[in-house]
Amino acid sequence: MNLALFDFDHTITFGDTWTPFMRFAVRPARLVAGRVVLIPVIVGYRIGVVSASTGRQLATRVGFQGEDAVRVRQFGVDYATTVLPKTLRPRALERIEWHKQRRDIVVVVSASLDAYLNPWCEAMGLEVVCTRLEQKDGRLTGKFVSADCTRVEKARRIRERYNLEQYARIYAYGDSEDDREMLDLAHEQYYRWKRIDASTGT
Repeated sequence: MNLALFDFDHTITFGDTWTPFMRFAVRPARLVAGRVVLIPVIVGYRIGVVSASTGRQLATRVGFQGEDAVRVRQFGVDYATTVLPKTLRPRALERIEWHKQRRDIVVVVSASLDAYLNPWCEAMGLEVVCTRLEQKDGRLTGKFVSADCTRVEKARRIRERYNLEQYARIYAYGDSEDDREMLDLAHEQYYRWKRIDASTGT
């Protein structure tokens, strides 16, 4: 049995899906307030002193803290069915289907939010490891369950869920340094759809 690990944004899709989902699901008044509150974060990200992960966590707090969880998750289903299909790379879908035909276990591993990634993966018949929105008493807290699913956290969550020793071959597909630790778990590594040497990273 083989295992295939796919990053989502820019690997399966042509671009970012996280920010468009926030615009899709966050209430307009919060979007306006968020643009003001998050200006220092946005500037910090652009000059390299604020990480993308930190930016996502702060934006999630501003956008979703106290929101009805059912409402946001319904937006996620709508986004998965109406928006995501327009963003998908045919090459990625073909590779996913190739793995499925071989009866490999195919897993999407992403910092994307469970609100929309879970329903998309379920419809595609794929397993998923991703950033999960925390909720209490039916309301979102604005925090994540565990950590943002990126970098070391991607590898940690994969190891936590899957016994890597049981797979004859592991494939991993990514597009950025955020995927490096996940790629390092694989026998066959694909970076921006080009196979790289697992021993040298080139």
